[in-house]
Amino acid sequence: MSEQENKNKHSTPDNQSGGDQQKGNQGFQWKQAGKTSLIWVIILISAIFVSGLFTGTNGDEVELKYYEYEYYRDSEIIASAEIIENEFHGKLKRQHTIERGSQRIPVDAFWVVLPREADEAMETEWKARGIQYTFDTPSVDWGGYLLSMAPWLLLIVFWIFIMRRMQGGAGGTKGLFSFGRSKARLWTTDKPGVTFDDVAGCEEAKTELTEIIQFLKHPKRFQKLGGRIPKGVLLLGPPGTGKTLMARAVAGEAGVPFFSISGADFVEMFVGVGASRVRDLFEQGKKHAPAIVFIDEIDAVGRHRGAGLGGGHDEREQTLNALLVEMDGFEPNTNIIILAATNRPDVLDSALLRPGRFDRQVVVDAPDLRGRHGILKVHTRNIPMKDVNLETIAKGTPGLVGADLENIVNEAALLAARKEKSSVNMDDFEEAKDKVMMGVERKSMLLSDEEKELTAYHESGHALVAKLLPDADPVHKVTIIPRGRALGLTAQLPIDERHNYAKSYIETKLKVLMGGRVAEQIIFGELTTGGGNDIEVASKVARKMVCEWGMSDVMGPLTFGKKEEEIFLGREIAKHRDYSEETAQKIDEEVTKILTGAEDDVMKLLKENIDKLHALAKVLLEYETIEGSELDGILAGEKLNRRPARENNGQTIEKAEDTESVDEIEPEKEEKEVK
Repeated sequence: MSEQENKNKHSTPDNQSGGDQQKGNQGFQWKQAGKTSLIWVIILISAIFVSGLFTGTNGDEVELKYYEYEYYRDSEIIASAEIIENEFHGKLKRQHTIERGSQRIPVDAFWVVLPREADEAMETEWKARGIQYTFDTPSVDWGGYLLSMAPWLLLIVFWIFIMRRMQGGAGGTKGLFSFGRSKARLWTTDKPGVTFDDVAGCEEAKTELTEIIQFLKHPKRFQKLGGRIPKGVLLLGPPGTGKTLMARAVAGEAGVPFFSISGADFVEMFVGVGASRVRDLFEQGKKHAPAIVFIDEIDAVGRHRGAGLGGGHDEREQTLNALLVEMDGFEPNTNIIILAATNRPDVLDSALLRPGRFDRQVVVDAPDLRGRHGILKVHTRNIPMKDVNLETIAKGTPGLVGADLENIVNEAALLAARKEKSSVNMDDFEEAKDKVMMGVERKSMLLSDEEKELTAYHESGHALVAKLLPDADPVHKVTIIPRGRALGLTAQLPIDERHNYAKSYIETKLKVLMGGRVAEQIIFGELTTGGGNDIEVASKVARKMVCEWGMSDVMGPLTFGKKEEEIFLGREIAKHRDYSEETAQKIDEEVTKILTGAEDDVMKLLKENIDKLHALAKVLLEYETIEGSELDGILAGEKLNRRPARENNGQTIEKAEDTESVDEIEPEKEEKEVK
């Protein structure tokens, strides 16, 4: 028996019933309602028709005028009659015809309205004419009743329909009177499950959450040693690292009711609605206890209180207060674990983060080399591959999170399908990696020869400086094919993953950024807008060196400028100047000194290697894309062993061999706007 089947067997009845309720509450089923309404309309019409058959007048009877009736009576040709109140229904002894305009109508049976109900004089007359008559009572005219009641029935049905929609009935949960109810969805075992086998790159988080699941399944194992179940687990990490995926894995592994809701679902324009939904959410959790409640993007409702905007009665603060009380208030909520995720833990209220509410804070950070390798293994399970080295791909994708790696795998599969391949090979993954990390190639973009030459020298300046400086990261690829918003791009690969950066490394990075600008100035004698992004990035790095990292000998080990973050916007909008104007002038001078010093060093370096700069730019113009492994040969005067780009309609033919020396990539995405 498979693992999933075991989970289905051990699912609780409440879980199954909750799943049925969830299915029924996905929205009003207009198609089903239309079929039901049509059936009732057909039943109503059929009832009216059948009622008319039994209660209506005989279809063979002809309505006579009173003088025609008197003629038949006096002529003694009426054989029998049936009197119903003041109606006379008679049958003739033989067929007669009457004229109705230009038509002659045969009459065998007829009916006529008498001027009054039957009395002794009429009965004496009928007996004298030999008419055999009987009396009968009128039958109930159900058809008439139904027709007269139909408008009222339709109004009643319409009113019931509107009231049920307002109360969230008729298959919907978003009615007017249900906005105070929780919008949490109950996870059911019949959905495609995600387990911890589908999650890689965050082993510590998996260990913490596995222990939570084990506590729910086997509480006595922990309680016998005096341990108590953690009330909350907060998943922290940048976007795309797999926090929500981890929660889905918990839902697949738990075997207990799992409620999921977004933090934004608590907040509405009506004051008190969010607090009501919080209370309703925990009421549902108590009914299904033991249970897990997952709140995604909890920073939408859990931000700091008392920011001065909205006062203490603002809707978001009331919702947060209700959440704090339900998580750890006067009345304890046993056997309900809160699992929450956010990428902004710095804006969360301190009362929400304390032990007793969120006992554990698990960091789900960007994966390392081994984590990226595991993530690629997970996402390539169902993809046919040939000669693919996932470890090489993992080495070339530093800083990428699980969502980025999944995107690379998907792009590689799409590229292989576009080329009508039967499997995905290494070339597809390399192309997909460059597409995701550096942008899509815009080969259709037409550049003049002057712009291409300018871009070639600009990128050659970056690549040559990175190649000549010993502390720079190795060059991975240089291209003058436009990608994204950049006309050209130089990508570097760190040899090892870096978590801490030395001053020499940062200074080398500044020199590499200045390489393109200086090369333009040396070759063309003027500056262009192509280096705009380079100097913007360099200026930010230099200012951080002075104001945040204490890397200035003049300013010393101090930080300058206190960040001010708007609580409701959740981002930095200003910096508080906690220093004088004289200090600000010194900071500007130090930043300028760092940048101009880097520019002077690069100017000297490139002038000393001007021949190599010309050679590299010439090859780049001819082939448009150069791999990092080809740089040494080009600088040594060797020719590339492949066809130039111009001989293939402007598209470079890459070598078939894999570049296994690639470790990690740190693209310098530069916007080249040559006007």
